Amino acid sequence: MINKTKILTLFLSLINGNPIPRQINDSGMSILARSESLRLDAYPDGKLWTIGWGTTRIGGKPVVDGMKITWSEANDLLNRDLRQFEQEVEDMVEVEMTGNQFSALVCFVYNIGGDQFRNSTLLKFLNQGEYEKAAQEFPRWVHSKGKRLPGLAARRRLEMELFLTE
Repeated sequence: MINKTKILTLFLSLINGNPIPRQINDSGMSILARSESLRLDAYPDGKLWTIGWGTTRIGGKPVVDGMKITWSEANDLLNRDLRQFEQEVEDMVEVEMTGNQFSALVCFVYNIGGDQFRNSTLLKFLNQGEYEKAAQEFPRWVHSKGKRLPGLAARRRLEMELFLTE
């Protein structure tokens, strides 16, 4: 089904001279769907309380124990978070990216956060145009509290493969 509102928004954006924001592609969304799980009650995830599809902040405030949301709210938060991380990737990466590279990085930043990405060797290599070296950095991000997590290792493998796919 055609989303007439989305088409109209894109058309108006084009005629007003505004660039169309880049968005994560279906392959990137597939990685997120496999890596994140939907939880409608807040739960501790490492040092942060998390809810929905991995959201840690709502309305500028951290998620706290006892929070509950609906399925619809979780999806709205996912879309809000994705727009934020898409923009962060656009703002931090200084070289050309394919759609797959962009989407892999959005998945990665969705998981580690913009501050970690900003200070990463992956971003440093990428901004130097060293795409292969940047890709080899994904597997370094598989630890939490000093332990290698198989789920993170699988996610990083998928992100790296997408990053390297034309």
